[in-house]
Parts: sequence; C-alpha cells; structure tokens
Amino acid sequence: METDYTLTDEEFKDVYSKVPRLCVEIIIKTDRGVLMTLRDIEPCKDLWHIPGGTILYGESIDAAAKRIAKKELGIKVKIIGLAGYAEYPSDQKSRGWGWPIALQIFCNAGSEDFKLDKQAREFKFFKKFSDIPRNIIEEHKKILEKILT
Repeated sequence: METDYTLTDEEFKDVYSKVPRLCVEIIIKTDRGVLMTLRDIEPCKDLWHIPGGTILYGESIDAAAKRIAKKELGIKVKIIGLAGYAEYPSDQKSRGWGWPIALQIFCNAGSEDFKLDKQAREFKFFKKFSDIPRNIIEEHKKILEKILT
C-alpha cells in the first residue's frame, strides 16, 4: 500500500519555512536542445523552467525523477546521471520563505509525445544559451549556461 505524503498548503509552508526542500529537476537534452516548460501556475507562473518537483519521504532520487517526468511531462525517462545541483534563494525572495535545493538529473526521454499537466501550458527545446527567453527562473540560467555552451 502506497502512503500519501501530500501536504496541505499550510503544512507545506510550515515545514519548508524551517528546512530546505529537496527536489529533482529533469534535464532532457537532445539534438533539438534542452526541454523547458512554461509554468502556468504559481509559484513562477509565466516563467520558463526545467521541470521538477519535491522528492517525497522514502523515495529514491531516481524514482522521484521518473515520477515527476511522468506527472509533468507524461513520459517515461531513463536516468543518465547527475548534472549538478541548484539552490533557490529566489523562492525566499518571492514568497518570503522557502529554500529549495534541486538535484539536476540528466534523463533520456522514452518518447517526445509530451502530455503536460496543469503546471505548464507549453514546452520548447532551447538549443543555444543565447536563445533562452528572458522570462526564466533565475537559477536555471546557470545550469543552462553550462550545458548549452
């Protein structure tokens, strides 16, 4: 039986205003570039970002990456390895609390038949760092600069 670790908004704020939130981000890089999605919900609505989310209690990093890819992109992925990590002080600035830390995971997509969930309204591949839009999560610029140059 699978346990539901979903937090209410109040619980989420209470917990993550006291401790960092560990996340994974799914980096899918193909000959077309790096996949990004345009957020359609808060936080970061209307900003391009690398898909990702919270690692649940008791969940492995690989399992979290696969779960998030399935949920947010509608695809299965194969884990390749760790690309890096990012800390998100912008979360604290925008919300007044929170400090996510994301493990950025290189993944191969099982298909490009993406089915976005409610979190994003569009996806696009970006091939060159100079092509990334201005409306992007600030911390994602650093990882994209490394992998797109």
